[in-house]
Amino acid sequence: MTYFLHSPCSDCIAANMIFQQPQFSPVIAVSSNQWSTGICGCFDDCNVCCFAIWCPFCFICSTASDFGEFCCLPMIDNCACTPPVSMALRASVRNRYGIQGGLASDCMYVTFCNICSWCQIARELKRRPTVQMVVNAQPAVLAIPPAVVSAPKPVVTTQVTTTVG
Repeated sequence: MTYFLHSPCSDCIAANMIFQQPQFSPVIAVSSNQWSTGICGCFDDCNVCCFAIWCPFCFICSTASDFGEFCCLPMIDNCACTPPVSMALRASVRNRYGIQGGLASDCMYVTFCNICSWCQIARELKRRPTVQMVVNAQPAVLAIPPAVVSAPKPVVTTQVTTTVG
């Protein structure tokens, strides 16, 4: 939808300004113990798929960053047959969202279908609600009231002596 804005005051700045409303893109919230899309579900989110195909290293680093990990961490995967970071991140996503699966299937997906696995992780991160946790790392000052310490009161004892005699 396009709107034209024109008022006497706007003549000073510009004769006509065009404002365009942002397009709505639905976000699907998922709460299940299964992946929201299959390993080959690239057509469920074409933006993710295109990003992964045209710039896989940027895509993988961006996805790791979206999960809260250091963005360059996936570069370690280039040094191994079974990518350890991909496997660890996939297992961590499963753990965070309570998705069923195991390390054997994670190992198989990241070894033989690595980019599809990263796409599945990215789609999951977009569809699942994220839990924000705020931690206050500032030191807290505890005010402890002063304790009044007084000297012990002397104990007065009387000694009775009796003499027999």
